[in-house]
Amino acid sequence: MAERAKGGKTKFIFITGGVVSSLGKGLASASIGALLEARGLRVTMIKMDPYINVDPGTMSPFQHGEVFVTDDGAETDLDLGHYERYVSTLMGKKNNFTTGKIYDAVIQKERRGEYLGGTVQVIPHITDEIKRRILEGAEGYDIAIGEIGGTVGDIESLPFLEAIRQFRWDRGKEHVLYVHLTLVPYIATAGEVKTKPTQHSVKELTGLGISPDILLCRTSLPLDPKIKSKIAHFCNVEENAVITAQDVSSIYEVPLALHEEGLDERVVEKLNIWTASPSLGRWRKLVATVKGARERVKIAMVGKYIDLSDSYKSLNEALVHGGIANDCGVDIVPVDSERVEAEGIVEEIRQADAILVPMGFGHRGTEGKIATVKYARETGVPYLGICFGMQMAVIEFARHVCGLDGANSTEVNPDTPHPVIHLMSDQKGVVAKGGTMRLGAFPCSLDGNTLAARVYGKRKISERHRHRYEFNNEYRALLEKHGLVLSGLSPDGSLVEMVELPNHPWFLASQFHPEFKSRPLDCHPMFKSYIRAALDHRDKTSGHQPMLLSSVASAGPGR
Repeated sequence: MAERAKGGKTKFIFITGGVVSSLGKGLASASIGALLEARGLRVTMIKMDPYINVDPGTMSPFQHGEVFVTDDGAETDLDLGHYERYVSTLMGKKNNFTTGKIYDAVIQKERRGEYLGGTVQVIPHITDEIKRRILEGAEGYDIAIGEIGGTVGDIESLPFLEAIRQFRWDRGKEHVLYVHLTLVPYIATAGEVKTKPTQHSVKELTGLGISPDILLCRTSLPLDPKIKSKIAHFCNVEENAVITAQDVSSIYEVPLALHEEGLDERVVEKLNIWTASPSLGRWRKLVATVKGARERVKIAMVGKYIDLSDSYKSLNEALVHGGIANDCGVDIVPVDSERVEAEGIVEEIRQADAILVPMGFGHRGTEGKIATVKYARETGVPYLGICFGMQMAVIEFARHVCGLDGANSTEVNPDTPHPVIHLMSDQKGVVAKGGTMRLGAFPCSLDGNTLAARVYGKRKISERHRHRYEFNNEYRALLEKHGLVLSGLSPDGSLVEMVELPNHPWFLASQFHPEFKSRPLDCHPMFKSYIRAALDHRDKTSGHQPMLLSSVASAGPGR
């Protein structure tokens, strides 16, 4: 077992990024966490976002990517999804904070008179609040890894960088480590890699009082020892602390690639921690499965945010996990639901082995999603609906099986004659948008004689939610009479959490977000079963168009 740091103090690793954004600080942080956890250390992760929003909950996915929801109801940066997929620690409200949260807390303290009439300033008041939150999030762990969002040189991140600069003085050199992720680009016309961007980035960081201990160099090619020596010389780091972070075919290969470069060894050495050698057998087996997949399936994902893959980051990864659990690769085919509205069921959907309608908000593209659900229901193609995707399934069933013309959600059409989806009662009168949805983990009870219960293998589950609208119970009896199975309910029976079709090969939809709990080493059962269904459908229909399932269209109440 690993020994705690001297004096029982938590050790801190701060990750910064330079040159350009989107280099993968989140993945690098998560991978370091995975390696240290594999050495027996208790690891937690903290993401510090410099934007002024209190949280990403009100931001468009096109601006920020997905909003990752934790068990305790925090709307957080998508990097917390990476953290939970790579380390065993559950993230929560303490693991993500923004400039907006920091300034709001300081201003509230000032209004309460906690600064004794003093002038409130960035230093020390803002930086002290940042440090307080880092310590709060780190309590009880051997290692706390703090990722600073953005790029060194951004004006928004300066208070965070100053706070972590002070941290080394506050905690001692042996308890604080700085890792800087940078870019070493390959210039094809010159036929060589260039170190100057890294030199300038480190110079910028050093000018702020932070000298990196380790450099992670993102590159498309292996770094020659001479290049590493040059970077070490000009950036004032040891040669063995210049780590090649080369592009890999799977993000789950990153921990192994960084381990081969000696990163985790450098970290424990510089933090003066004794640990056993890392136990990486499960990660090696995982990567071997990803690379050696013998089969592939196509999943048509029909949504409105498909132009940015990060909009559905956790969902994409959960599908990959489903593939890993079934020893197959997964090809996600994005389809714009507005295109389906304009053109009808497009070829990408017709050629898919399964169909998925993910979460979303607002009216745009909803008719395309409803048409997609209808196609899946009538043809027997496996269908998975997530959150808004469940609501679209309910609306489609109400219209085309129950004969409720114009059935809709009041979110989409406030004047619908049949509001089968409507605003939750506790949301009525709520004006503020930020942090006011039904958020976090809630229990759900499954009907024992259903696909949902077979998928989970148990009757009591807990899943994470993020929604304002729900199934309208006034239509419950009518939809059940026509064959819709309400397979998952809140424990008091008041909220519909899951629906399915009894005479369909695989048709399951949930109001919650199962993707937030899926892990590469522990696939969520819904995605494992869904990908298995996709494989079965592919095998049954190979070379043939799917047949019309008239029994599904007129499904009765039997189960």
